Amino acid sequence: MSATAVHSLWTTAAEPIGNIDAPKIEYAQLSPLLIVIGAAILGVLVEAFVPRKSRYYTQIFLSAVGLAAGFAAVVALAANGYGTTKAQIAAMGAIAVDGPALFLQGTILLAGLVGLFTFAERRLDPAAHGNRVDSFAAQAASVPGSDSEKAAVKAGFTTTEVFPLLLFAVSGMLLFPAANDLLTLFVALEVFSLPLYLMCALARRKRLMSQEAAVKYFLLGAFASAFTLFGIALLYGYSGSMAYGTIAQVVDGTITDITPALANTMGNDVLLLLGTALIVMGLLFKVGAVPFHMWTPDVYQGAPTPVTGFMAAATKVAAFGALLRILYVVLPGLRWDWRPVMWGVAIVTMLGGAIVAITQTDIKRLLAYSSIAHAGFILAGVIAATPDGVSSVLFYLLAYSFVTIGAFAVVTLVRDAGGEATHLSKWAGLGRRSPLVAAVFAVFLLAFAGIPLTSGFAGKFAVFKAAAEGGAVPLVVIGVISSAIAAFFYIRVIVLMFFSDPKPEGPTVAVPSPLTVTAIGVGVAVTLVLGVAPQYFLDLAGSAGVFVR
Repeated sequence: MSATAVHSLWTTAAEPIGNIDAPKIEYAQLSPLLIVIGAAILGVLVEAFVPRKSRYYTQIFLSAVGLAAGFAAVVALAANGYGTTKAQIAAMGAIAVDGPALFLQGTILLAGLVGLFTFAERRLDPAAHGNRVDSFAAQAASVPGSDSEKAAVKAGFTTTEVFPLLLFAVSGMLLFPAANDLLTLFVALEVFSLPLYLMCALARRKRLMSQEAAVKYFLLGAFASAFTLFGIALLYGYSGSMAYGTIAQVVDGTITDITPALANTMGNDVLLLLGTALIVMGLLFKVGAVPFHMWTPDVYQGAPTPVTGFMAAATKVAAFGALLRILYVVLPGLRWDWRPVMWGVAIVTMLGGAIVAITQTDIKRLLAYSSIAHAGFILAGVIAATPDGVSSVLFYLLAYSFVTIGAFAVVTLVRDAGGEATHLSKWAGLGRRSPLVAAVFAVFLLAFAGIPLTSGFAGKFAVFKAAAEGGAVPLVVIGVISSAIAAFFYIRVIVLMFFSDPKPEGPTVAVPSPLTVTAIGVGVAVTLVLGVAPQYFLDLAGSAGVFVR
């Protein structure tokens, strides 16, 4: 057949295409996300075009302005009623703009801003070759201990790329709990995970341990992402749609437009149950719930401490937000299937985190197991499956994130010749050597333990009350027992700091710049305000606790 004949076949067989509709994007409602992504892209350009000497200050300014502007946009949307009466599905069904999304986005942006201050700290280590140094490797690409690394340190290089990476991670976290279809959920998961894998490998001290932590996190995270993607494929096969609302209708059996293909798959509950299990497994990995928690202690210990603090706080907020939306919006019709499984996960997570933490000798690993126990406490609120359950989880995440960043900021201050002194034995007598730092750390530990007049108590009370009213009284009993076990190791650290004699060769407490002082100060203030007068914030979480469907 000649070329002209083939050409005429193509041209005659093709149907004329009508006008393709342009996508309708509500830019104002998506502004918090767009502002942070814009700042992140500008940060990449700063790395390319701004002279090396000016990059550090430019990046801090750009990141702080981006995060603050993003938070202002969230407040403006909430003030205009997008969290309550005007809640809607935006971006052609891809993103939900509602109370839980705005509340979690505001929490993530504030946590990112406070985390940014710890990233920018440059006064804790002694100056190297006349240059101030931060927590990050001088040149991330150079092999630890190599000549190129020594040359980079001597030249006074700093890894200012961490600031755009932080912003990209925050932008993914903003999208994650607001995603309203499974594809957007997966894109958001990857956007915030990949920068975190990178940042975990950038520690200035203990570089090999830091790189090992990053590799573990990356490999296990890749598995979790693969499970999530496989689950998304199965749920799509079951319902014929990626949209949360449509999947929920298919699960409930309330969908009206049933095609023959959909009728075939709707009867196949194996696709539904397996898909749900795989997606929830990927989200439980991100929150660090047992048995998907094995990465947590190693990564928390190996990563640079500012990254650990930011990751421990913000990742939990984003992942729990996505988990709530999946369970409450997509799968309310499967409640009798997912609740018993979540009961089991919550119980082993609370008890596992609390019991294993008792045996830890490293302060960062202790805080890692503590974070696992807290994931269990938050799951108790998720299991309530009531509006009070949602609002109690939102409040707990707000309280927990600031305590966590503050606690890790204090860890950066206690140092010896090898950098941070994280072994518990080094903290003996810290209360006599530096009473203020020890007192601040004690406040954070008491908040973790859930002692009254701290935010931890208000948060635990809220989730346990919601769980009890949702019919999970045995779970609350186990939660209280776990809290008692956890209180033991928190109090043990306080006793070690205040009632042990300091060792003569013990660590010193570095004098931080105003940046870290601000981060710790905000942490203490939020911890005490949410503990002493939590009602306004509980009401705020309550009014923000309704998902748009």
